[in-house]
Amino acid sequence: MKSLRKHSTCCSGHLPVVNRRGFLKHTSAGFGWLALAGLLGEQTQAQAATKENRPHHAAKVKNVIFCFMDGGPSHVDTFDPKPALKKHEGKPIGEGAVSKRSQSSAGRVWLGSPWKFQQRGESGLWVSDLFPKLASVADELCVVRSMVGELPLHGQQNLLLHTGRIIGQAPSMGAWVSYGLGTENQNLPAYVVLNNDWVPNGGLENFGSSFLPATHQATMVRAKGIPVDNIKPSDSLALQQRKLALLAEQDRAFAVQASTASPIESAIANYETAFRMQTLVPKISDISGEPLHIQRAYGVDSKDEHQHYYATQALRARRLVEAGVRFVEITCPSFDSNNSPWDQHGLLKKNHEKNARITEQSVAALITDLKLRGLLDETLVVWAGEMGRTPHTPKVTPTCGRDHHVNGYSLFMAGGGFKGGTTFGETDEFGNSVIIDPLSIHDIHATILHQLGVDHEALTFRHGGRDHRLTDVHGHVIKDILS
Repeated sequence: MKSLRKHSTCCSGHLPVVNRRGFLKHTSAGFGWLALAGLLGEQTQAQAATKENRPHHAAKVKNVIFCFMDGGPSHVDTFDPKPALKKHEGKPIGEGAVSKRSQSSAGRVWLGSPWKFQQRGESGLWVSDLFPKLASVADELCVVRSMVGELPLHGQQNLLLHTGRIIGQAPSMGAWVSYGLGTENQNLPAYVVLNNDWVPNGGLENFGSSFLPATHQATMVRAKGIPVDNIKPSDSLALQQRKLALLAEQDRAFAVQASTASPIESAIANYETAFRMQTLVPKISDISGEPLHIQRAYGVDSKDEHQHYYATQALRARRLVEAGVRFVEITCPSFDSNNSPWDQHGLLKKNHEKNARITEQSVAALITDLKLRGLLDETLVVWAGEMGRTPHTPKVTPTCGRDHHVNGYSLFMAGGGFKGGTTFGETDEFGNSVIIDPLSIHDIHATILHQLGVDHEALTFRHGGRDHRLTDVHGHVIKDILS
């Protein structure tokens, strides 16, 4: 095998012994950067990040918490009241209501909501009885009722929601935020997914970095058991440093011969981040020191294990943004082996209520907690599924449900400079299609980036011969929903 590096030899033909100073010099690009190099290196890295990750304009927010409601919560049962559905329940929808972008046919019948809607808070925002806890923070919610998707398929819509592409093969929103702004805490990654032990439709591409450097992909923190594998070292600090120094030198030597060194450098950077995370991640993940009234508010004390774990992750989300993590995503627990928990084709009432019970108390507590700590103005909470659900069903029965629907659905933002207690856009009287101010997920992405101080058209990465961006060639900032 050809030598990776030329060395001078002594008369015996053996390589000379490397002294301590030489060792430090040769290993300074990885874990071998010990002592003074380690102290100065992090300062240099932070300074470089500040220069490279400067916002395009003054930022309104520093962090995003994305509460992903996988499977598609029903818009007409949550934030978009439609009295006409109950009035015409059981009547055929007719040819005029059929759409290729929803599961529909002329013989299907309208289905009213099992829950009543009430106006909540000082703003009078309409919220269903399905969400009594979220109703208590209605004045903080900015509800968009006019979202339009592309395909009524979970995998494609999940990828669209996360990456801006129905085919994936592109960085996730969190990865773009990490790439554009970096982390506020060099001991933690910029992008963390608080997972609940399953992978949504669309796969890990939902959380990946794709063609961006691998340092920007999500760090997974699980709800059950040890939050992050191998976060606690089995070796002493000195032995670990020696092992990592050797690993870094081998990686750099390989990078010399590789066609491109960037993936290898990204791997080294990930090792370094993991090394620094060893102390902070277990500390942040451990919520036992939180006051009991805070834990109860989130629902950590729930006897329902799914609610307990979701509440634990929501409380961790607050702790992570306090520590400087830019983008945090929380996934929903699956209580019936369905990796699309809100996907109720049948048993709509039973299972939507189960999902609401698991998640909404924690989301409401998170919004309240952030506000009490003075963090809601600088933290944006996003609540969204990948689609809505049909306002019609094949047949009205006690166990009927709703099918996939992308012609019109809802999501909300709280904090982060969005107008609380307001709605934007409108669907028709049945909630079947958008009639006023249709928006795509590209518009939401553009607006989120804008609040973070990033111009979505200027945040680009050269790949495959052209400049790519989260919003592709689409998207506009929705100024009307910003305060």
